[in-house]
Amino acid sequence: FPPHQQQQIRVQLAMVLEAVISQQLMPTADRRARVAAFEVMFANSAIRNLIRESKTPQIMSIIQTNRKDGMITMDDAIYDLYQRGLVTRDDAITFAQDSAFMMRKIPGGSMY
Repeated sequence: FPPHQQQQIRVQLAMVLEAVISQQLMPTADRRARVAAFEVMFANSAIRNLIRESKTPQIMSIIQTNRKDGMITMDDAIYDLYQRGLVTRDDAITFAQDSAFMMRKIPGGSMY
């Protein structure tokens, strides 16, 4: 959007947005199927405020601190799948948004 319209668009988006859900399909640990990892963000007052104020890089921290409300980052969802034995360590690292973060959470072994 042109610079002179960006603030108006941010305000409108903050007003109408309810939630954002994204998914990645990952191979299961046994390689026989795929399992979905979901990132979920609900547009609560903090999220709406960050959108209005053009502070979108801070949204991830709001998602992380609102897990009790059903929000979850993609990396946390992938880590949960790994913890449940549904995906391998290597796939968890490969599919993670932040592979260094995932490697720290799942120590041990080389990637390949």
